[in-house]
Amino acid sequence: MVPRRALPKTLPRSTGSASAASSRSFAWGRCRTRSRHKIWSSSCARSPRNSVHKPSPAPRARAAAGKTRSRVRVLHRSKQMTDAAHQDLIRDQFTRQATPFSTAAPIANEAALKLIIDAARPGPDDRLLDLACGGGIVVCAFAPYLRHATGIDATPAMLERARALAAEKGITNISWQEGEVEHLPYPDSAFTIVVTRFAMHHFLDPAAVFREMVRVCAPGGRIVVVDTYVSEDPAKAAAFNRLERLRDPSHARSLALAELKALYRTAGLGEPRTSFYELRDTVTNLLARSFPNPGDDKKIIAMFETAITDDSLGIPVQRPAGSKGGDTLEYAYPVAILAARRR
Repeated sequence: MVPRRALPKTLPRSTGSASAASSRSFAWGRCRTRSRHKIWSSSCARSPRNSVHKPSPAPRARAAAGKTRSRVRVLHRSKQMTDAAHQDLIRDQFTRQATPFSTAAPIANEAALKLIIDAARPGPDDRLLDLACGGGIVVCAFAPYLRHATGIDATPAMLERARALAAEKGITNISWQEGEVEHLPYPDSAFTIVVTRFAMHHFLDPAAVFREMVRVCAPGGRIVVVDTYVSEDPAKAAAFNRLERLRDPSHARSLALAELKALYRTAGLGEPRTSFYELRDTVTNLLARSFPNPGDDKKIIAMFETAITDDSLGIPVQRPAGSKGGDTLEYAYPVAILAARRR
């Protein structure tokens, strides 16, 4: 069982590890972030002029209402097609990323996983759900502290990686489910811990996903969101999201820290406890586990290089002294861990 200890308000940024003890100072910079349609009709005074020459507005109103309903149906179908196309992008990207993403050192970093476990404060009777569980890293990290852990993901290739990881570790109190997290196939209050990591930025409607997390979490349970976050500066936030969409076309939008916290307040959970670390790596390693469209890798490197001098991405980027070219560029993505109890 994980010791019950208070979380610090902020945690130090790490280098290759999320561990504060083993981190070296990133001296070159730190993150600066912190119709209903109403049909109007009127009645005219009944005079020979308006009764002969002006038709009743009711037929026009009914026709307008019909057109409005048609437009709503078209927009609804358009949204469904957009959602379906986005899900296809996610499956395509993470089918290809299944192995390189799941085995990347920064993603599997044990010290970072410990921070998430500490935020959730699991106990032996807890039942956990991990949304967009990917290769099962978070589920397997939690499993020793819980009664049972479930991972759900829309990409079969990721679930294959997750099953293989559980088998390798000899973990048996786990189940896996293929499905879309926007409509979770579970009853209300089915879990006592609901977590998602590095997934919110892939959702077209993160608020809707968060409402589903709240729905399936039992009163008194913990809801934990772990994700990268962008600068509060709109221009820098837009640039970072533009870079991430080039790197991974299934990226929707990374939120600012204030937006992530607002998900909790809007759902009636109050202000979440928040801790931080940094996802650090080289741009070379990042691109090795990414599948951008042809030619976009050069644009990505150029954006990182520009950010060294103008901080245009709102994140720390550096080239070590004496090095040349994009192969040695280093970056640090800020990561927030937010946690609160369901009331």
